[in-house]
Amino acid sequence: STKASESLWTFQPEPGDCYLFGPETRGLPEDILQKTVRNIRVPMQSIARSLNLSNTVAIVGYEAMRQFCTANQ
Repeated sequence: STKASESLWTFQPEPGDCYLFGPETRGLPEDILQKTVRNIRVPMQSIARSLNLSNTVAIVGYEAMRQFCTANQ
């Protein structure tokens, strides 16, 4: 979420995590953001308005996989 304070680069995924992504145009509704355990954001340069949803899913999925693979070596 663009409204989250926790960065993807400091986020540590845990087994059983579930990732929920909202629409590109408006993100997740506020009531869902308030019900979630943790909200994370993908840090971006201020020159970029936003990433499209498929790219964001790929970045988050790959980072979670990278962390799990690194931890299990």
